[in-house]
Amino acid sequence: MKDKVFIVEDDELIVKLLRDKLQEEFRVMATNNFRDVTTEIQTYQPNLILMDITLPYFNGFYWTTEIRKTSDVPIIFISSATDEMNAVMAMNMGADDFISKPFSIDILIAKMNALLRRTKLQVKHLNFDNYTLDLEGRFSDGEEAMVALTKTETIILKILLEQAGTIVAKQDILKKLWESDDFIDDNTLNVNMSRLRKKLLQVGFEAIHTVRGVGYVVK
Repeated sequence: MKDKVFIVEDDELIVKLLRDKLQEEFRVMATNNFRDVTTEIQTYQPNLILMDITLPYFNGFYWTTEIRKTSDVPIIFISSATDEMNAVMAMNMGADDFISKPFSIDILIAKMNALLRRTKLQVKHLNFDNYTLDLEGRFSDGEEAMVALTKTETIILKILLEQAGTIVAKQDILKKLWESDDFIDDNTLNVNMSRLRKKLLQVGFEAIHTVRGVGYVVK
């Protein structure tokens, strides 16, 4: 499944340039409401944000500060401002990288992919409501109850939690399992999913839903 990128930029030409190029490799969305960027981000749940500095109503520094109150999502600043002070301020506000206009789209994509790789390596656990999955295979309810998952069950649940609220096709889950050297077929996936659901019931987790003929969704 492609990573999701959210663009906070008011120059429509730049948004079109970014969207046309980035959607070859990423799922891309741009803000439609410069008064309430954080709500759009919370709804879209991007894997990475591209943030301009000069925006209507509130600048990129403000929105980065707001985002950092609840999220560690990677943020790359894109700005026509080339002075060192803006780059320093962006990083101090919580940005992960900075690139100045005019910029090479290929260099930007290389920066994005490097940042996404580092972020994925750093992830040690995933949360959904009060529940937590650590990547050693322990799933807990945030209090006392905990269940131990197999490697395959952990990968399946990780995929679904990373895309909570989005339907994940069976073929996408199988592809991820194959990448992890777990060569299971559709029937074996069904067995694993049934066993996973039974285990999760032990801690009261019933958020995995089947979308018949398509796949699964956590919501």
